[in-house]
Amino acid sequence: MGSFRMMLMVGAVKWVDEVIPDAPYAITEEFMTKLFTDYDIDYIIHGDDPCLLPDGTDAYALAKKAGRYKQIKRTEGVSSTDIVGSRMLLCVRERSLGSSRNPSSLQRQFSSGHSQKFDDLGSGTGTRISHFLPTSRRIVQFSNGKGPGPDARIVYIDGAFDLFHAGHVEILRLARELGDFLLVGIHTDQTISSTRGAHRPIMRLHERSLSVLACRYVDEVIIGAPWEVSKDMVTTFNISLVVHGTIAENMDFRKEDSNPYAVPVEMGIYKQLKSPLDITTSTIIKRIVSNHEAYQKRNEKKEASEKKYYENKAYVSGD
Repeated sequence: MGSFRMMLMVGAVKWVDEVIPDAPYAITEEFMTKLFTDYDIDYIIHGDDPCLLPDGTDAYALAKKAGRYKQIKRTEGVSSTDIVGSRMLLCVRERSLGSSRNPSSLQRQFSSGHSQKFDDLGSGTGTRISHFLPTSRRIVQFSNGKGPGPDARIVYIDGAFDLFHAGHVEILRLARELGDFLLVGIHTDQTISSTRGAHRPIMRLHERSLSVLACRYVDEVIIGAPWEVSKDMVTTFNISLVVHGTIAENMDFRKEDSNPYAVPVEMGIYKQLKSPLDITTSTIIKRIVSNHEAYQKRNEKKEASEKKYYENKAYVSGD
């Protein structure tokens, strides 16, 4: 992901006030001084998971030495190492062996969240499919906690929002600008599998839902939204406008007899938005697959630290 898209992504997180570009991975004396003087920062914070440099040293050693480091509880089960290595690259290997394995097996594992060893795929270590355990309190923490006003113009957009990326952020921003309240429908794992293949989605329903809820342009989500937008749904949520971008994983619905947006089209409340970015979940997967060896080497090192983290994991208080 380029620096522009990274800045865009982080800036769209609703808890972020300011983004500092070109920040180093390791905290240096120079950068630490800049944080404390130019940005008036009190503490440097990281989760309770390991953050090690290639030489094995702690990336936050200087901040800890200066007494300006705080550790917070890691969001359980959310790991880029897991998503890239244990799911996405495994998905590619599974597809290549599709003739010898049940093509829906990996999707069932994604949906169930079970851990399993894939020794027959050439992996000698246990592959974690998902550690994420959604709770009602976690969903509340991500939610705005407010509904639309009585005269609010409610805009609805739906999709998979798998591997939440800059393209998603930008289309949500445009959708939010068209009304007072943005309602986002998140399709179920089963719906996505039926339209995009058994190896999708990469992320589970609740992971995808919280990713979308974390975006500052989103007011509310429907967890497990129906594929078709019905008249009853429009009435129930008082939807004023239904929108869809021009760039999406599956645009075949426009050619099909059963258009999921047929009702809002007939009602005159459907609008197609020109997507600002041409990035999709598939382009991200293709980019990672094309750099498979580099990602594999990176993940082998990170998976070792992840394994050590889970083996030595201790309870950390706080949310």
